[in-house]
Amino acid sequence: MKCISVYTDNFEQFSDIFEQIVAEELVENEEKVVEGITVNYSGDVPEHYLERMAQKRDVVVMKDKGRGITILQHGKLFEVLVPVAEAEASVV
Repeated sequence: MKCISVYTDNFEQFSDIFEQIVAEELVENEEKVVEGITVNYSGDVPEHYLERMAQKRDVVVMKDKGRGITILQHGKLFEVLVPVAEAEASVV
C-alpha cells in the first residue's frame, strides 16, 4: 500500500484536500504543501502496518470501502493508505 502522510490534526482541512492528495502523483519521499498543509508520500507500507496501527488506542481508523482506501489519524497526522492498484489507476 502506498502511504501518504498529511500533517494536520484538523479533520475539516484534511477532508477539504483529501480527493486532491489521493489523485496527486507524488514521488517517494516527495513533500509538498497543499492549501497550507504539508503532504508527503512516505512510500509503501506492508499490510501488517495497518493491522498494528489499528490496534493502538490513540489511532482512529476510517475507510473508503469503495476504493479500498484506509485513513489512520493519530496525533497531528493523517496517513492515507492507498492500495497499489488504486494508486496506479489514478496515474492512468
